[in-house]
Amino acid sequence: MLVKHWMTRNVITVDPDCTLERAIQIMKSKKIRMLPVLNNGVLKGVITDRDLKRASASDAVTTNETDLTTLAHVKIDSIMSRDPIRVPYNFSIDETAELLLEHKISGAPVVDEMNNLVGVITQTNVYKALISLTGKRKDSVQFGVVVKDTRHSIKEIAELLRNYGGRVISILTSDDNLPRGYRKVFMRMSDIDRVRLEAITEELQTKGELIYIIDHHDNIRMVYH
Repeated sequence: MLVKHWMTRNVITVDPDCTLERAIQIMKSKKIRMLPVLNNGVLKGVITDRDLKRASASDAVTTNETDLTTLAHVKIDSIMSRDPIRVPYNFSIDETAELLLEHKISGAPVVDEMNNLVGVITQTNVYKALISLTGKRKDSVQFGVVVKDTRHSIKEIAELLRNYGGRVISILTSDDNLPRGYRKVFMRMSDIDRVRLEAITEELQTKGELIYIIDHHDNIRMVYH
């Protein structure tokens, strides 16, 4: 899953001469948390809601009569974050999530090979990609199980669930925090025979160690560890 498929393309931008007052108005009216700052089409920085809050409370804009008149004279060039973290448009979503997490930011400008601004990627975009990856949860049943990392282990779990009427929506796997030779498998299924969940549980336990079963239709949650 690439950033270019999930980023926001219609980007609202401002120039360095934009005032703090105007930036606040734009971000409130558009319900956004970041504005790229362009100078003659070149990305020079970003202004975020964090920058605005910090600037509004700073000595630079605080007077005995602090109001919008004061904010109207502060240019964002003096408070914007310069040389911002940029995300290449061909980055994967997981690379982007790691970057946002590492730098403790909620979003970043997206650039092409020529460093031209082509979009922005935010935590909301990442969340939407994750939801798409795992599949819609309405009426689905989700299974988490630890299995031996063998050639057919995932196939065996999928076939077991299909035997109970299940249709695979998504399969995710991970070997994080597990001994070598084991893997976590997370499957979301539709059309599972819910009446036979107890039988499914017993059969799954012969294939591996259950982590959880969540029936999103009936909000039944069986967490094993």
